[in-house]
Amino acid sequence: MKKTVITISLAFFLSVTMHAQQENFTIVKNNKGADLGYSPESGIKILTINGKKFKDLNKNGKLDKYEDWRLSADERAKDLASKMSVEQIAGLMLYSRHQSLPAGVSGYNLGTYDGKVFPESNAKAYDLADQQKAFLKEDNLRHVLITNVESPEVAALWNNKMQAFVEGIGLGIPSNTSTDPRHLATVTSEFNAGAGGTISMWPDGLGMAATFDPKIVEQFGQIAAKEYRALGIATALSPQIDLGTEPRWYRITMTFGESPALTRDMGRAYIDGFQTSYGKDEIKDGWGYKSVNAMVKHWPSGGAEEGGRDGHWAYGKFAVYPGNNLQQHIDPFVNGAFKLKGKTSKASAVMPYYTITFDQDKKYNENVANGYSKYIITDLLRDKYGYDGVVCTDWLITGDEGKTPNIFAGKPWGVENLSIVDRHYKAIMAGVDQFGGNNDKKPVLAAYEIGIKEYGESFMRARFERSAVRLLKNIFRVGLFENPYLNIAETNEVVGNSKFMEAGYDAQLKSIVLLKNKASILPLKEKKTVFIPKIYTASKKDWWGIGSMPKLEHPVNLELIKKYYNVTDEPSKADFAIVFVTSPQSLEDGYDLNDRINGSNGYLPISLQYGTYTATEAREKSIAAGDQVIDPNITNRTYKNKTATVANTMDLRTILDTKDMMGDKPVIVSVTASKPMIFKEFESQVDGIVLNFGVSAQAVLDIISGKTEPSGLLPVQMPANMETVEKQFEDVPFDMVSHKDSEGNIYDFAYGLNWKGVIKDARTNTYKKE
Repeated sequence: MKKTVITISLAFFLSVTMHAQQENFTIVKNNKGADLGYSPESGIKILTINGKKFKDLNKNGKLDKYEDWRLSADERAKDLASKMSVEQIAGLMLYSRHQSLPAGVSGYNLGTYDGKVFPESNAKAYDLADQQKAFLKEDNLRHVLITNVESPEVAALWNNKMQAFVEGIGLGIPSNTSTDPRHLATVTSEFNAGAGGTISMWPDGLGMAATFDPKIVEQFGQIAAKEYRALGIATALSPQIDLGTEPRWYRITMTFGESPALTRDMGRAYIDGFQTSYGKDEIKDGWGYKSVNAMVKHWPSGGAEEGGRDGHWAYGKFAVYPGNNLQQHIDPFVNGAFKLKGKTSKASAVMPYYTITFDQDKKYNENVANGYSKYIITDLLRDKYGYDGVVCTDWLITGDEGKTPNIFAGKPWGVENLSIVDRHYKAIMAGVDQFGGNNDKKPVLAAYEIGIKEYGESFMRARFERSAVRLLKNIFRVGLFENPYLNIAETNEVVGNSKFMEAGYDAQLKSIVLLKNKASILPLKEKKTVFIPKIYTASKKDWWGIGSMPKLEHPVNLELIKKYYNVTDEPSKADFAIVFVTSPQSLEDGYDLNDRINGSNGYLPISLQYGTYTATEAREKSIAAGDQVIDPNITNRTYKNKTATVANTMDLRTILDTKDMMGDKPVIVSVTASKPMIFKEFESQVDGIVLNFGVSAQAVLDIISGKTEPSGLLPVQMPANMETVEKQFEDVPFDMVSHKDSEGNIYDFAYGLNWKGVIKDARTNTYKKE
């Protein structure tokens, strides 16, 4: 057979302004076989066996099983694992800390180029940072998490440089690059580090759930997978299928809501969309060159945090089950993520949450974080439910915690007294395969030595190889061993193209929920005149305790508003008003260090209302408490009778003042919500309420103006008051009294309006409260 070789110059595809000087990579085509991509700079050669071409990744001059693309991923992974040194497997068990392209000049994504920060260096944005070269070569790391990138071109060029770098090292194992969700219509800096960019924009979590349509989610997965692979990303750290049963939880916005059935179906559709390749792109069993591994999270659910506090901090380390309802939280995993309709069968990876699943381990009687729990990982996930995919810890669970419960640092919940090495060992013996946010192989190797002393070397070698096989299969199945390189022209064509953008925008529209439409005031179609009040935004601290600047400004671009309506800053001249607000935002997410310093326990209520709230109905005694290191004397985390005021309390004043200024003229409130909220404070005073869970202002205006009819439904209950919030159980769905508005409508799960009235359709019949 005649060999066909195509050499592609990356610089050819770049814009002139980038002035890129980049090595070539070469494509070798097989007749009725895999196309091979390799870099001549890596030093590997191409073998010809019976007319077929193969990459000699370990440079030994012969075809090893793991290099043979004709064999199954399982057979290749087992062969490669057997050839790897313990040091190489330890590196495979690492998942990098967040990487920015180019590297940042400070903070968690700090990096240097020949010892200099990026602006002071002569480096290109797509060059490998010093730290990246070190963990790829010295620590044998092959799983990289990327966050913000300068552009799709930079992401693709960096991918090619990085893959060429690792191709020439050791056994030639390619990198499996990953990302947190990066398709959000409103970019949240803390969960995807401002990834944004030109990628298509979709609703996330509660927004997707509000469509009540798994087909939309599967379409998203298919499109997002194409864009991810064009960026060099082969693993998605998603979907988040925690059951959103605790309305105060910081991360409920990223869930599919509180319905086990809806969450199950949405999660399954998401994973099928991401993991399945079709036609010529398929390699075997649905896996292929357009597949993206889905790392479903967070096992066995993180949605039941006590009091709504989040497990990223020591004050939120406990998930509690007063309703004895853990099984319902597990259901979306075992009957959704692990029972796909598509050929890939199940999610390829699972991430346990930071939390301690409190008092649910009746076998070993341990209250340790899920990543350290043999009961949660081995007895439940592995043995009872038969899951044999990758288990990767959430980021930094082996690091040391901060000096006070409010500091964002390591999250070794339940094992705070153990050393970092002992934490690694405990997680490995619990059944974990991989450590999120750890670039250093040394503690993994030290854990291996502990295991040798306890069980012998043959046992530990087999244990490490078991994890290696799981990790390698996810790299083989998506074709990275054959060709990890990207065509820059194709990247530019795929990422954020107009067709994908349109699909994302359509999903945004379908996620918007019309809650109130008094006297059918909406839609407001004519070219009327609107008043848009400014909104005061108070200073609020981010994850690292850094406060934002307060500001008073219009919450939307008035030039966008002018495409729909005339705009005035005088209410007397307006025909109607739209008040754009966000749902109540806690100033402190359940903990205030000053409260602790002043002699109390530090714990505060998390409020879902704008007005100042005093927790008279809170528990007298918390379900869980205790910290072995930083605050062992606090045995009761109750916040009963304590008071909290949300950061955006002025949003309520703005709504009521606008109503007063407008008199009898209509007032419409547009709410961007990140969690359930209390509507009784203002609902009776306004004519219309349009709710979204994070979409563009244009989509909201398309609903208000009647360009599109609303069809979204509530994926969570909207509570009548804070009393019902305090009395509900963190682990139980649908156990609150829902708000009833002036029109007699109840803001319960699956409620929403269209122009005709309350929506009753196939979706509301399918997803009823259970």
